[in-house]
Amino acid sequence: MARREPSLFIRLFVLISLVLTFGAAVLMTAAWYSARQAADEAYDRLLLGAAYQIADAITVQDGKPEIELPVSAFELLALSDRDRIFYRVLDPAGATMTGYPGLSDPRQRLETADKGMVANGSYDGEIVRVARVSRRFDDPQMRGDAVVIVAQTVDARRALARELTLRSLILVGVMGAIAIGGTIFAVRRALAPIGRLEAAIRQRDPLDLTLVSVPAPRELAPFVTEINHFIERLRGRVELMQQFIADAAHQLRTPLAALNGQVDLLSNDDVGPEARKHLDRIRIRTGQLSRLANQLLSHAMVAHRERAVASSRVDLTELIRRALDEAIPDTLERDILVTLHSPPEPVLIMGDPVNLAEAIKNILDNAVRHGAPSTIQVRLSSGQGMAVIEVEDDGAGIPPDQWSRVVQRFGAPSSDGKGSGLGLSIAAEVAAGHGGELAFSSGEAGGFVVAMSVIEEAMDRS
Repeated sequence: MARREPSLFIRLFVLISLVLTFGAAVLMTAAWYSARQAADEAYDRLLLGAAYQIADAITVQDGKPEIELPVSAFELLALSDRDRIFYRVLDPAGATMTGYPGLSDPRQRLETADKGMVANGSYDGEIVRVARVSRRFDDPQMRGDAVVIVAQTVDARRALARELTLRSLILVGVMGAIAIGGTIFAVRRALAPIGRLEAAIRQRDPLDLTLVSVPAPRELAPFVTEINHFIERLRGRVELMQQFIADAAHQLRTPLAALNGQVDLLSNDDVGPEARKHLDRIRIRTGQLSRLANQLLSHAMVAHRERAVASSRVDLTELIRRALDEAIPDTLERDILVTLHSPPEPVLIMGDPVNLAEAIKNILDNAVRHGAPSTIQVRLSSGQGMAVIEVEDDGAGIPPDQWSRVVQRFGAPSSDGKGSGLGLSIAAEVAAGHGGELAFSSGEAGGFVVAMSVIEEAMDRS
C-alpha cells in the first residue's frame, strides 16, 4: 500500500507557519534589544542630567572646592521609586568631597573636559548603571578636573524594557494572527483549482470517458493534459472492445438462429423421454445465448449512440406505446394484462429515442420473463423537471439486497437461465445518460416497481 502523503494545503500551511514563526522570533529578539536600548537611553539621559547639575553646583571658596547638592538633580532620579541612587563627587586632587567612597570611577581620565559617559557597573552587590562627568577648573587657586559619579540600579529600566517588549509581542501576535488567517485564505484560494479538478474527477460516472474540461491554472495544465491523454487511450481501448463485442454478437446471431431452427425441427420428431429432456435443455441454453448476443449488441449500440448521436425531442407517451408492442409478444405462453397510464398531454424530453426505447424494452422484458404472472402496469408522470416511467408487475420482484447489483453489467444474472444480467444495466446507463437514474421499490399491492427517471426539458408545447 502506498504511503499516504499529507495534503498540499497542510504542507503549505506548515511551511508558511514555520517561516512566520521564525520571522516572529527574529522580530521579538530585535524588539527586546531595541527595548533595552530605548530604556537605557531614557534613563541614561536622566543620569547624565543629574550628574551635570551636581557638577554645576561645585564652587571654589578660598582655593577649596565646595558643593551644595541640588535637590532638583535627585528629583529627576526619584521618578523611579523602585531604584536606589548612589553618587560620589571627587575634587581635582581625587579626594571624595561627598557621597559614597566605595563607588568606583568607571573612567580615570576624560579625553575632553566636561565630557560625560555612561557605563555598566556594580556597587554593593547590585548591578548599576554609572554616569560620569567632569568639570574643568582653571582658578588660580585650584586647577584640574572635578569628577561627578552618579549610579542607579537597573530595576526600572528593565521593567520599562519588559513593557516595551510586551507591547511589541502583542503587536507581533496580532500581526501573526492576521498573517495566519491571510495565509489560510490565500492558500485555499490558490488551491481552489485543484479542489475543482478533484471534484470534477470524483463526481464523474465510471463509464464517462469524455475529456476533462475544468479550467486549470498553468501549473495544473500538464496534469490535466496527461489525464485527457489517458482518457483518450482508455476510450480507444473501450471502443475497440465494444466493437469486438458487437461484431461477435452480430456474427453469432445467424448461427444461433439456425441452431434454434434445428432444435425446433428436432422437437417435432418422435424421441424418447431422456432425449426429450436433453433437447429441452438445449433449447433453453440456445435461447439464453441468443438473448445474450442480442443484449450485447444492444449494449454496444447504446454506448456508441450515447457519445455519437445528438439529442432530439422525444414524446415519451408514444415511445412507451411502441416499446410495449415490441417487448410483449402476442405469442406469449401466458396471458398478461398490460395497462398504460399517462398524462393527457404529451411528456416531451430531449434525448435519444433509440436508446430510450431500448431501455424501456429491457425493463418490460425483465418484468415479463422474471416477474409478472398476470399483470403489468406502466405509469408515466412528470413534475419538478423530471419525467418518471414506472413499470410495476405482480411478481415477487428482486430482493432488496440485490438492487445495487442488478444495475451493474453481469452483476446478478438469473439462476434460471432466462436472463443475462445486462437488461437492467443497459436501462440504468440510458437513465444516467439522460440525467436520471434507475430505482426499485415495492408496489402498494405487494408487487415490484422499476422506475426510470429522466430530465424533462422545459420547452414550448403550444
